[in-house]
Amino acid sequence: MDSTPDTQPSVPAPSAAARTVLEGPDIARALTRIAHEIVERAKGADDVVLLGIPTRGVFLARRLADKLRRITELPLPVGSLDITMYRDDLRLRPARALARTDIPGEGIDGRLVVLVDDVLFSGRTIRAALDALGDIGRPRAVQLAVLVDRGHRELPIRADYVGKNIPTSLRETVKVQLTEEDGRDGVLLGVREPAPSGER
Repeated sequence: MDSTPDTQPSVPAPSAAARTVLEGPDIARALTRIAHEIVERAKGADDVVLLGIPTRGVFLARRLADKLRRITELPLPVGSLDITMYRDDLRLRPARALARTDIPGEGIDGRLVVLVDDVLFSGRTIRAALDALGDIGRPRAVQLAVLVDRGHRELPIRADYVGKNIPTSLRETVKVQLTEEDGRDGVLLGVREPAPSGER
């Protein structure tokens, strides 16, 4: 989901100066490690369903599914879960276009659902995802996989699988770039420009 703070109604634009903290090969290795951890914790992947949170979480979920298929030699159901209408900041933000929810034909009842997102920040996006999931079915368990955990949680939510912990300040931005959406793979760490004088 958005890798910038997901509870702020209006923030200054990110600074153009950003440094790369993860390159494409780093992302690939992180996803490979997460895939192995999922198999180990789930004692296989027989009942695992991956659901990506749009936008980049969906691409990450598909990549994880490919890696899990190579490890387990099992077809792994993968889909997407739109959380737009479950967000608690709808009144604070401009109207957002609905993304797609695509639940695999096997459904999620009685299965282990692994939610996949790009950046974990306040936890509010994941809270919305859990609410959306509850309206779809009743999984056996729900786990969370994220590429980056940047800290600053506002809710008691933690990831089960983390590609990279990147401690940040609230002034910093974390931007995940993926080839499917951005033409390249990388994670950028930047700093927000201060608001112009007189603005808050």
